[in-house]
Amino acid sequence: MFGICNLAIVPVRSEPSDRSEIVTQLLFGEHIEILERQNQWSKIKIQFDDYEGWVDSKQYQIISEANYNQLSNEAIILNADLIDYITAPNNLLLPIPLGASLSFLNNSEINTSNFDFEGTKTSGVKPKNALIATAFMYLNAPYLWGGKTPFGIDCSGFTQMVYKLNGYKIHRDASQQALEGEPLSFIEESEVGDLAFFDNEEGNIIHVGIIMENNYIIHASGKVRIDRLDHLGIYNPETNKHTHKLRVIKKII
Repeated sequence: MFGICNLAIVPVRSEPSDRSEIVTQLLFGEHIEILERQNQWSKIKIQFDDYEGWVDSKQYQIISEANYNQLSNEAIILNADLIDYITAPNNLLLPIPLGASLSFLNNSEINTSNFDFEGTKTSGVKPKNALIATAFMYLNAPYLWGGKTPFGIDCSGFTQMVYKLNGYKIHRDASQQALEGEPLSFIEESEVGDLAFFDNEEGNIIHVGIIMENNYIIHASGKVRIDRLDHLGIYNPETNKHTHKLRVIKKII
């Protein structure tokens, strides 16, 4: 079975329970494969990044395998505004966040609600120097474990969405993203838009951010914020201490 998210933001949980941890989110228009159904819950795999988790079965719309494959092969079209509205003939207004997918709107077999969108769209691959302008759209978004929107986002959701809005596909979690791209030996080798990864005392990758000019980094920690980056890691000028230990810098594009 296959489906598409027809609500603004849907929590994806680690277990089939409303009390379970949110591991990521489905945004409007993202399409999924349904791996298993258990009472009111469905185990799903998100087509964009193969991420798996559980969603409430009432929070998506069933689509055909043919439509799933069609969406998978079409160019991705995304909402480019912080928040905008999808409209329907009955004057229904549905708010959708930055990064919501609009690719299905021209498919009448899927768009059975006759949703229409007149806002700003983005599609295709942008130059690498466009990443920071997109990142600034999330500035001051509160940190939310599993979040992917300006209303709440985690560190790897932030980097994934910034890259996605510019036409690049990277994995969902920081530990997965750290396996991608080309490693750099020194900060001086990095470019604006490269990703910096940070580890804990056990050596596990636990954090990621996007490198800016002049040894600054934008990342989600408490909120999406800008801090200094040096050879030790992230330096927070407000607390006058390092908050994250640098492990590796990766050139993804």
